[in-house]
Amino acid sequence: MAVQLKASGRTGDKRSDLTKLRHQGSIPAVVYGYKVDNTPISIDSIAFIKTMREAGRNGIISLDIDGKKQNVVLSDYQQDHIKDAVIHADFLAVNMSTEMDADVRVELVGESAGVKDGGVLQQPLHDVSVTAKPSDIPDSVQVDISELQVGDSITVGDIKGSYSFTINTDDDMTIASVLAPRQEEEISSGEEQEPGTPDNEEGRETEASSESESKEE
Repeated sequence: MAVQLKASGRTGDKRSDLTKLRHQGSIPAVVYGYKVDNTPISIDSIAFIKTMREAGRNGIISLDIDGKKQNVVLSDYQQDHIKDAVIHADFLAVNMSTEMDADVRVELVGESAGVKDGGVLQQPLHDVSVTAKPSDIPDSVQVDISELQVGDSITVGDIKGSYSFTINTDDDMTIASVLAPRQEEEISSGEEQEPGTPDNEEGRETEASSESESKEE
């Protein structure tokens, strides 16, 4: 069931109009998409934060604009990091029977066997692109890492087909890997790595080459 959020139509896009709205505790926003023209609205900032906590990043929201309801998802937002406040939001009106694309965070679950043996877990990929009907888009993609041994990795290709939605991210993208403790120390300190260790080696070689060329000049 969609979470409810009330909104009001608004006029005036001058900076002074938007500043006034924010001072009144509201967030200027826009809704667009399925059967909706680009419509400027305003929403209560406290109600917005509460709604997003309930719905999640990709959850369906029943947006009530002056009595007219529309199913939407939060497509984007702008934040003032100094004040820790959302200052603008974009809502995408959706057709509940049509698939759409969304970015979903990756959540690692379980404790890696390799980590228990002293290995170091790394997670290079934190989000994946998925395609599904709006109500089927998850808040996160859970990836079980409990079988990962030292030297093992999980790629996107390894998990495709395990879910009811389609994952669009390239198969060869690494989601998580477990490094031997020595490899982790070398990456942190910049020491030369043994063959077959993770990337970042190229960057150090480039730097070394640059220093060598400088001395020759």
